[in-house]
Amino acid sequence: MFSIDQILAITFTLFAVIDIVGSIPVLVSLKEKLGHIDAGKATLASGFLMILFLLVGEPFLKILSVDVHSFAVAGSIVIFVIGLEMILGVEFFKSEKDAKAGSVVPIAFPLIAGSGTLTTIMSLKANFTAYNILAGILLNLVIVYIVLRCLNYIERLLGKAGLMVVRKFFGVILLAIAVKIFKSNINL
Repeated sequence: MFSIDQILAITFTLFAVIDIVGSIPVLVSLKEKLGHIDAGKATLASGFLMILFLLVGEPFLKILSVDVHSFAVAGSIVIFVIGLEMILGVEFFKSEKDAKAGSVVPIAFPLIAGSGTLTTIMSLKANFTAYNILAGILLNLVIVYIVLRCLNYIERLLGKAGLMVVRKFFGVILLAIAVKIFKSNINL
């Protein structure tokens, strides 16, 4: 049933795809916009989406007549816009100043449980049991929660100048990730 080797492989795969550490500049920027990020709500919402996609992801997309590639392209566009915001300092995402809503969109989805994460979860089903994938998801959610709870500390540690440099750098990285997801899922 449970395999430590499988759980570790799944956990590391999802950790790389979720990239919560690389998302810190985006999260800090969104926290400044929203005033507060509810770490528990964001973690629960992203966990709900990941588990939902583990159980019914492909059938749900089929009902909507949306293939996995189209879903990934749509998610890449949202990630691209967030990257542009970070680099250019222009606000495309207009929040309603509601931290509860902001903790779900765009933090839980598409930042944490984005198209890359959700398609990866569906892909993992080909090689691993659902129980092991669920364990890997839960371990990643613990990491996500810890990072979200420590944002204030991380922000103080880096300072304004450090955050600006890291935000611009990771903005470019986010753009590159968005282009890669877009390119690998578009049929030209």
